[in-house]
Amino acid sequence: MAVPSLRALLASDHEVVAVLTRPDARAGRGRTLVASPVADLARSAGIETLTPRRPSDPEFLARLADLDVDCAPVVAYGGLIPPAALVLPRLGWVNLHFSLLPAWRGAAPVQHAVLAGDEITGAVTFLLEEGLDTGPVFGAVTETIRPEDTSGDLLERLSHSGATLLAATIDGLAAGRLVGEPQPSDGVSHAPKLTSEDARIDWSAPALRVDRLVRACTPAPGAWTTFRGDRLKVGPVRPQQPPVGADGPQAGPLGSGEIEVTRDGVRVGTATAPVLLTQVQPAGKKPMVAGDWARGVRLDPGEALV
Repeated sequence: MAVPSLRALLASDHEVVAVLTRPDARAGRGRTLVASPVADLARSAGIETLTPRRPSDPEFLARLADLDVDCAPVVAYGGLIPPAALVLPRLGWVNLHFSLLPAWRGAAPVQHAVLAGDEITGAVTFLLEEGLDTGPVFGAVTETIRPEDTSGDLLERLSHSGATLLAATIDGLAAGRLVGEPQPSDGVSHAPKLTSEDARIDWSAPALRVDRLVRACTPAPGAWTTFRGDRLKVGPVRPQQPPVGADGPQAGPLGSGEIEVTRDGVRVGTATAPVLLTQVQPAGKKPMVAGDWARGVRLDPGEALV
């Protein structure tokens, strides 16, 4: 999410003197140390990379003071910037946040916007302060949430439009022509990080709710259910139209979580209409087309996802 912003700043008239990012982390089966994508870009550009365990570490604070930066842009850092660091840049820390504040303050704004069924979201730049995403706003861009958007799709688009906004914000602050506007007191909502338990699918919920949950949790933390006692990750689903009776739309014939293989694909029952599975990932295996999975497990009549 931060790479497009760093590219935009490197291409600007401003001097990027250092990049703050998370320490290299172990990943993969070999558990080798892997740098963050933004660290890779910074190092390839010859930029000093700061990777403290915590931004409150004395060594980091001393180095930040020595750098004497005018402004510190922040994109998806994930760490709490302490007061001792907030006061060091002359123009402060400018955060690029992926919602239209004061809506969805917190760590997972895009995921919660998708989960809530919002039609419009966006990104803002604001002055970081001690409160959670409460600082005055410098600028905003909007983005339509499309019916099939996952959080990953939306974040990809926002990371690029937000990068342009961030660069323009730094331009305005450097020129002295930009002043932050206080956030309104109305419309505040919160977006805490979604946990793995939050991502478990409740098949007794309506199809619309199941669809939103899966899209909100794709790619992370990953929506899931269980089949024959084992965890099964679920990719985006396609809600089906409920059958229509004399009294209007009726619930489908499948029970909650019940699986049915048809010529159209693999359907799963919900509280309303079924949803069509597109991709699944059994534990310890790679993602696969839902139809291939269903043929491989040889479903018994009435089997269900739980």
